[in-house]
Amino acid sequence: MAFPDPKQMPEMPDFELPELPGMPENPDSQLPFGESFGSGFVWDSQGNIITNNHVVAGADKIEVTFSDETVAPAELVGTDPDSDLAVIHVDLPPDQLQPVLMGDSDELRVGQLAIAIGNPFGLEGTMTVGIVSALGRSLPAGDGLTGGPVYSIPNVIQTDAPINPGNSGGVLLNDTGEVIGVTTAIESPVRANAGIGFVIPSSIVERVIPELIENGSYAHPYLGISGISLFPDLAEAMDLEKDQRGALVAVVVPGGPAEKAGLRGSEDQVSIDGMDMFVGGDVITAIDGEAVEDMDDLIAYLSANVVVGQEVVLSVLRDGKEIDIVVTLEARPAEKIQAATPTEESDGRAWLGIVGLPLTPAIAEEMALSNDQVGVLVVEVQPDSPAEQAGLLGSETPVTINGEEILIGGDVIVRADGDDVATVQELATYLQEVGAGEQVSLTILRDGKLITVEVTLAEQP
Repeated sequence: MAFPDPKQMPEMPDFELPELPGMPENPDSQLPFGESFGSGFVWDSQGNIITNNHVVAGADKIEVTFSDETVAPAELVGTDPDSDLAVIHVDLPPDQLQPVLMGDSDELRVGQLAIAIGNPFGLEGTMTVGIVSALGRSLPAGDGLTGGPVYSIPNVIQTDAPINPGNSGGVLLNDTGEVIGVTTAIESPVRANAGIGFVIPSSIVERVIPELIENGSYAHPYLGISGISLFPDLAEAMDLEKDQRGALVAVVVPGGPAEKAGLRGSEDQVSIDGMDMFVGGDVITAIDGEAVEDMDDLIAYLSANVVVGQEVVLSVLRDGKEIDIVVTLEARPAEKIQAATPTEESDGRAWLGIVGLPLTPAIAEEMALSNDQVGVLVVEVQPDSPAEQAGLLGSETPVTINGEEILIGGDVIVRADGDDVATVQELATYLQEVGAGEQVSLTILRDGKLITVEVTLAEQP
């Protein structure tokens, strides 16, 4: 079996990132003074570099070190927590950038050679070799910060090529040096390689990354249900054949595409092996004629084959009879992070009282701002909050961006006490450092002009 020529291997930049959260089973290598390492790779000669969302989420400074020891500052271009992908940009001449060659993850087979390159434990340019151990795995997605729905990344590649903390955002290659995926997470009781690594397939990367570069975000097709794969005991409890397979609709999200189309969720409960489970809802057995054996099949089809606004035909078992239901897919709702939202465990924490969104290039354009303007768009100001008392203004103008309706036009927070604010996480972190009862000077963009607002933070109710 041929190995790739080392001279043709993709250039693998390393990252130095302060104060970064890692995925629970794949933390970035921690360094002193709040720094950590991740991995990434060059996407194109324009300076776009790909890594994991969890590598750069919350970073206030990103530096990229290339294999020739060139160090360049990087700016965040776009992120997609639901596929754990992100794009950053470096300002370097094209002749100093070596884009990767993308491969086709749909052509992979279990047992094929797999080569991982990354920055494990800060050891840059490390290559490890294994095989493709399994295909079609699912991996929980999202940054875990919002308390919202948990989605899954479908068609994830499993490999035994050694992957360790710091490999996040690096590449998995086939035996011809083509990128077949982005190394993302490991399963390990000791938070180091145990022979089970997970990789976002190139098929997802090639769908998501161009949208992140163009718009700063990616619109995932959204059905608006939560469910469970049908298994023999559950099928029997619903008076179906024990070998019946499909995706049982447990909950239909109010106002979502599924509810609008008339899908029915489960209302009755049964106990199976001591666990209470919902039964009685629709069972999806096919989508656009493609068989649905379980929830993973449904999620994978939506990820790979359809776009926002497209109609799909669901074959559904209802009361023992098969019917077809046409659903018009919408964009998955954006996860809006509440800056210091009250929680039961938040006594003494600082409270501003807004719901905010990161200012993406698409939102900035709709608000007649420069497309490289960053900050936190105030979507909602909560009643009787410090933000309301200080006169911050929320958003009132509905627009549709990437198939999703959001409110724009509110204040955009760009600095806190003179320090730039680019993400909601940065703002929330800074507020907690200041503390309840203290005053913060917020610089905001309102109607295209910069003004300063003094806010006295309160304790969360």
